[in-house]
Amino acid sequence: MVLRRDLDSPIGGVVALADDDGLRALLFPGGPTAAAADEVPVGTAPVLDALAEQLAEYFAGERREFDLPLAPRGTPFQLRAWEALRTIPYGQTRSYGEQAAMLGGPDAGWTLARAVGLANNRNPISIVVPCHRVVGADGSLVGYGGGLEAKRFLLDLESDAQPLF
Repeated sequence: MVLRRDLDSPIGGVVALADDDGLRALLFPGGPTAAAADEVPVGTAPVLDALAEQLAEYFAGERREFDLPLAPRGTPFQLRAWEALRTIPYGQTRSYGEQAAMLGGPDAGWTLARAVGLANNRNPISIVVPCHRVVGADGSLVGYGGGLEAKRFLLDLESDAQPLF
């Protein structure tokens, strides 16, 4: 059974969904898929507890990687695109074209970059699966489910972090 927990963060409230397989979603309210989360019963689960703890550590600058079981639902291509997002190091960014090259090789073209953008737009696990680390080819901030202010906040948080050792 899917359970829901509403969490506060420095960038506003987020809605987490999880089941026995793991974290299924971390959504910003008002997004297209967040409305369906309103119907999910509020509850507690170990993965939701771990998420709350790890998000607090991330926002405090004490965590750079999340260690959670993830269970997003998507097409095979979307799942590959979201997995590629998880390889972008903390504090770094990639363009959609660079992400496309990760998936399709060095000759990945505009069509694949566009498909990557569409897949990222449907990323159900924001922050943890860091689509905020993908920027335009010129380095500009483009599209983010939580809004560009939230994206800027996350990128600034990661660029200003001190070493964890």
